[in-house]
Amino acid sequence: MKWRPFWVVVHRYAGLAMTAFLIIVGLTGSLLAFYHELDTWLNPAFSVPAAGQPRLELPVVLERVERLAPNARLQSVNLGHDLVEVWLEPKTNPMNGKPYALDYDQLLLSPYNGDELGRRKWGDLSQGLTNLLPFVYRLHYALALDEIGGWIMGITALVWTLDSFVGFYLTLPPARRNAAQAPAKPFWRRWAVAWNIKWQGSAYRINFDLHRAGGLWLWLLLLTFAWSSVYMNLSDSVYAPVTRTLVGEYHEPWIDVPDLDQPLENPAIGWRDAYRIADESLAQAARERGVAVNEPVSFRYNAAKGFYVYTARTGADIQDTGGETRLVLDATTGAPKLLLFPRGQYAGNTVTSWLAALHMAKVFGLPYRIVVCILGLAIVMLSVTGVVIWLKKRRARLVKS
Repeated sequence: MKWRPFWVVVHRYAGLAMTAFLIIVGLTGSLLAFYHELDTWLNPAFSVPAAGQPRLELPVVLERVERLAPNARLQSVNLGHDLVEVWLEPKTNPMNGKPYALDYDQLLLSPYNGDELGRRKWGDLSQGLTNLLPFVYRLHYALALDEIGGWIMGITALVWTLDSFVGFYLTLPPARRNAAQAPAKPFWRRWAVAWNIKWQGSAYRINFDLHRAGGLWLWLLLLTFAWSSVYMNLSDSVYAPVTRTLVGEYHEPWIDVPDLDQPLENPAIGWRDAYRIADESLAQAARERGVAVNEPVSFRYNAAKGFYVYTARTGADIQDTGGETRLVLDATTGAPKLLLFPRGQYAGNTVTSWLAALHMAKVFGLPYRIVVCILGLAIVMLSVTGVVIWLKKRRARLVKS
């Protein structure tokens, strides 16, 4: 069996199946490289300049939320330097046993005085430009289709990852058909053709070269984004077992801790006590590892698993902003269940931290964010040029038949 023609067909139809999804991913990803700036530009009231004073502690934020949204239950809090994002869900109305009607699920507060800056139902375009960037995020992550969309994008990412290797293989120069021929050029000289774009050629040749050479020059970045997308959408079913097999020990709270028989809606350990315990536990653990705790980043509750997740920025973080050092706290006993540092603890988590940071453009400052923005457009280019190649060859086959 001739393997090259087989892999050409695989690459062709895998690319065609992914085209629409990769175009969406590329265009939205280019915008998301500057999510914060664009969202602030569209919603200037949602951002507060640094006031030269300390940010509010989480217990104070909780008091503000309870006063501003009495019919809502807290899910998570992100403690930013110019904005506090509070995620909420409706409480149950004791009069009728039904959830209160809320037209928002996100409350935005000043990080310095707790003043309300706005409310929105995150990603709901019916609220206008207020939700444009959150909608773009939902579109990028899951086609704005929640769980079903997440599966679709996860499968697309897995196919994209595998097809990256197929595409790379197809750029390699084919073996000589006749060994009796005159000595061929060295491998590297023959392969060099695949890296070049013949700008003086026909429109089709330029299109073909853009597809082949563009994929080669960007191959490592494309593979990084494809595999990190598998992590974000198929973490437990695909990414975790592969990482543990190829890289080493890897832990995530939503994978390691099973769901409870029933969601724990009213935990024995409340938010304030949980935050105090988590903050003290993380500080002690960091001291033991010789790692500095810089600032809290977020605090959230998972009712399905019955735990809190406290996230802080520490000396083990690799991101330019925010942090990924996490302590998981049992909401019934208050005992720490899992402590995860972004690097230097488990090999699988270190690799994953880098993949996530590279995917979300949270390392190497502004230059890398520009690279990610351009890469999104390059993904669109590679998808479109691939379709043009298929159409050209399809017409040729139809003419011959």
